[in-house]
Amino acid sequence: MELRHLRYFCAVAEEKNLTRAAEKLFIAQPPLTRQIKQLEEDVGAQLFDRHSRGLTLTPAGKYFWEQAKQMLAKADMVIENTRRIAEEQKAVFSIGFVPSVFYGQLPSLVRDLRQQTNANILLHDLKTGEQIEALKTGKIDIGFGRLTIPDEQVEQTILFQEPLLVALHVGHPLLKKGEPTLEELAKMPMILYPAGQAATPTFADICTSLFTSRGMTTNVTQQVNDLQTALGLVASEMEFALVSEQVRHFGRDDVVFIPLQDKSITCPVIFSRRKEPMDSITALAVKILKNLVENHQSSL
Repeated sequence: MELRHLRYFCAVAEEKNLTRAAEKLFIAQPPLTRQIKQLEEDVGAQLFDRHSRGLTLTPAGKYFWEQAKQMLAKADMVIENTRRIAEEQKAVFSIGFVPSVFYGQLPSLVRDLRQQTNANILLHDLKTGEQIEALKTGKIDIGFGRLTIPDEQVEQTILFQEPLLVALHVGHPLLKKGEPTLEELAKMPMILYPAGQAATPTFADICTSLFTSRGMTTNVTQQVNDLQTALGLVASEMEFALVSEQVRHFGRDDVVFIPLQDKSITCPVIFSRRKEPMDSITALAVKILKNLVENHQSSL
């Protein structure tokens, strides 16, 4: 079985029609049909159910499709990184992150890795669920997120729990009352991020669950794509947003970050990597990260 067979299969699985798949691949239909039948023989399983109006994936075909997409993505990433190494004579080390962790240990980790290796460090802004898929395909080597997403190919470790803060406009009247409660916040318009219906939970789900798990409803008036936009709306006096403690280093003079009255309300910082023997750069990253986390804990 060759990579081209996987590409042929994925095209047919996406189009659910041999004619359209052949046009997409710029090959004739009869050779494509033969390739798909040969692939099924090599795999030893029927991957498609044939119908008069097209094809549907069998349960085995659905599983094979998911794995084939990962294998192709991994192959493409290997080729891209190989070319980059050949051009720059540097290894490539990619890190996925959610924006709210960028203001904590991540910059220090990147700086230390650059000083101690000859690697080209690439950063990818990815939701935690996207990081899991990116780890499996090789797009990233390690990731930093907020959610635990079980996957047999990925190992996740909670580095520490981080307090959540309330972001308010610098002139907000709530600032005169001291640290707010969730009950008080539930009555106010709320800004959430990130936007969209993700296949896996996001920081927005963490925030809303704080209220719903306590029997309260939220008054979400805006849901935006990123943290900076959310803080911009807060600065425009569009009420509040919940943020992680690291965001207080963002450096805005029109937004104030205050603690919640309930100090048990926290959000985890989670480190993710593939479940496989670590290469030298990953092992160094883990060592540096351990020291950074220990320093963070000792400073509390």
